[in-house]
Order: sequence, then structure tokens, then C-alpha cells
Amino acid sequence: MEAQGEKTHSCGTICLKYLLFLFNILFWLAGGAVLAVGVWTMVEKSDYISLLNSSFYSVSAYILIAAGVIVIVTGIIGCCATLKEMKSLLIVYLVLLLCIFLLEIIAGVLAYVTYQECFPFCYQLDEELRHNLKVTMQEKYQQPGEESVTQAVDRLQQEFKCCGSHNSSDWRDCVWIQSAENERLVPDSCCKSPSELCGRRDHPSNIYKVEGGCIMKLEEFILSQLYIIGAMGIGIAFLQLVGMMFTCCLYQNLKEDPY
Repeated sequence: MEAQGEKTHSCGTICLKYLLFLFNILFWLAGGAVLAVGVWTMVEKSDYISLLNSSFYSVSAYILIAAGVIVIVTGIIGCCATLKEMKSLLIVYLVLLLCIFLLEIIAGVLAYVTYQECFPFCYQLDEELRHNLKVTMQEKYQQPGEESVTQAVDRLQQEFKCCGSHNSSDWRDCVWIQSAENERLVPDSCCKSPSELCGRRDHPSNIYKVEGGCIMKLEEFILSQLYIIGAMGIGIAFLQLVGMMFTCCLYQNLKEDPY
């Protein structure tokens, strides 16, 4: 009877080990996804972010990268703790899971409270970003030493199918458009089919005149990214709850670790 009970207990522990190991693989993949989003934002969209003259979005990308690394490291610790059956390492893993989970809860609550209570400030901040993009386009586009800004604006207008910060009329006050040697009304990147000097004609059939300004399209893109990040955060938080439950169960079933 004792042998049978010991065998049943051993099978239960083995099942918990494999379940926790599977969880850690999922947790590691989730961390890799968060890290990938952060790196992708910095590599692919950093030029757009730089146009806003705001450190908020670049800091957010760095936070994503750091969070992804922390989750991956935590997952590796969990795998080691599970395979080696070390109760001390399981405690470390459980504490890390709990800390990450609490930080996610705090960040979510703060984000919600800030969004609900900062409407006047949020509106001013939004207008400041709009103004920054407009000024950047008007004063730095096609100017000496501002090649990166010019490339970022051209890519922004082509990828998001927009023209100007608010609309195409923003380009009327552009330093480059007003220069004597320029023949265009808008940059060639405003054209639906870009070609040399196509910006001389600003009819809606030729340029993105009625599709909306770039700041609106950029805000929509950032908002869609926030939804993705939020969904990933909820998924990771759910995984953490499951992981903490498995970790506690395995801890109770393991024999005392000699280390």
C-alpha cells in the first residue's frame, strides 16, 4: 500500500513538472514576443517616433524590451528549477512571477487612472505632439543636415497614405516649399504614385488630400500598438497565475532539497 501510494505521489509530481515546464516554454515565448515588439518598434518605427520630438514613445519601446528580457530570464530560471527539482530555486521563481504580476497590475491601474483623470493635460500633450510634427515638417524638411527627417517624413507619408501633419495645406508654410528654386506645392511623397515633380499638382486625384493628416494616422497606429501590448499583457498575466499555481503545487510535492 505504501509503495502504491508512493508511486501515485511520484506520478503526480512528474505530471506537475511537465506541466510547469510546458508553462515555462509558453512564458518564454510570450517574453520573446514582447521583446520582439519592442525591438521592432525601435528598429522599424524609430524614425516616425523621432518626428514627434517626444521621449515618451521611445521610453515605452525600451520598457517593452526590458520587460521581454526579464520575462525570458524568469522563464529560464523556471525551467532550471523544474528540471533540477530545487525548492530554493522554485521559491526564487515564484517570487519573480509574483513581482512581475504585481508590477503589471500597478502599471495597468496607473494607466487607467491617468487616462481617466488627465483629460485637460492629455489634450494639451496631444496638441503639443501635433504641433511638434507640424513644425518639424515645415522647418526641417529638405533642409541641409536634416536628411534623416526628410527620409522619415517621406516614408511616413507613403506608408500611412497621408500628406502634411493635419492636412496637405500645412506644406504651404514649409521653408522648402516657399523657396524660389522649388516648383512643388507638396513633396513628391504626398503623391499616390510618386514620381519626380509630381508634387506640382495638389489635386485629390494626385495626392493624399482627403485621406487625413499624418498625425491622425500616426495616432491610430500607436493606439493599435497599445491594444496589442495590452492584449499581450493580459495573456502574460494569465500565464503567470497558472504558473504560480503549478509552482506552489510542485513545491509541496517535492522532497526536501539537500541544497
